[in-house]
Amino acid sequence: MNAELQAKVERLDALLDSIAQRHANVKLASSLAAEDMLLTHAILSRGVKIGIFSLNTGRLHAETLGMIDRVKERYGYDIGQFHPQPQAVEEYVRDHGLNAFYESVDLRKSCCGIRKVEPLNRALKDVSAWVTGQRCEQSVTRVGLHKEEHDATRGIAKFNPLVDWTEADVWAYLKAFDVPVNPLHACGYPSIGCEPCTRAIRPGEDRRAGRWWWESRDTKECGLHGRMIVEDRGAAPSSAL
Repeated sequence: MNAELQAKVERLDALLDSIAQRHANVKLASSLAAEDMLLTHAILSRGVKIGIFSLNTGRLHAETLGMIDRVKERYGYDIGQFHPQPQAVEEYVRDHGLNAFYESVDLRKSCCGIRKVEPLNRALKDVSAWVTGQRCEQSVTRVGLHKEEHDATRGIAKFNPLVDWTEADVWAYLKAFDVPVNPLHACGYPSIGCEPCTRAIRPGEDRRAGRWWWESRDTKECGLHGRMIVEDRGAAPSSAL
């Protein structure tokens, strides 16, 4: 790693330590993709007191689910899994069809709400803060991210430690520390979600072009990251992002 990246790593470690010190119960929401595997390594390799969970939507790639076993083998840690409520899934499929999310943004967001947002809310109900692997560089919907925000929807703190990291930074870190990575990344999947809603990207496409590719760029979020207010410690919060 070059000096600039080494400095970012040091700041990352210091921030994770600070988060754990400030919050007795805090969790990383892991998609099991590159950024979250970086954070998983930064947490588990140093014994930082931050829990890790993943949302098992019922429609993930086999390669993604396989990362849970790889984390257990490498770090001896069992990533908790939160599943959607079976009745809600059954009702959605009955009323709209298994793949109705292709038909409209509303139906897609409804599916995400059932399979991702509601399980996330359960996962975070007893915590005072959560951590994500979001980066500003990832998409147009994330350019206003900050390292520390207030999750107004859930009334807890939210941290995005990799907000200023580039994709090159992420992969340099993963290589330097030999961190396990989802094999789908090597198959053209820079961003990984549910199997029917994710495809490999083509040369020259935006890195999130493979997520909900039938929608416009400004709708490509699932509802996990709602209204946020910047927490500028020592100053008044800014307006919602």
